[in-house]
Amino acid sequence: MPEISRFFGIIITMYFNEHNPPHFHVRYNDLEAQFDMGEGAFIKGILPSRQARLVLAWYEIHKDELMDLWNTKNFKKIKPLE
Repeated sequence: MPEISRFFGIIITMYFNEHNPPHFHVRYNDLEAQFDMGEGAFIKGILPSRQARLVLAWYEIHKDELMDLWNTKNFKKIKPLE
């Protein structure tokens, strides 16, 4: 699964041939979660609330880029949250 961004110990990945709805995966330490790209909503898994807020802040900045990755399947890195 390609890593598309990494910040503050959070790793964002995406499978490019995965099922709908469009979503991305998040890993933090030994925890994993999935977030919907249409709404920016938590789908499943577990993530500390601080890290979930960071992921959602990153999502708000890059949601158009994320949807472009999902739709085109053209891999590229997305800038981390700074």
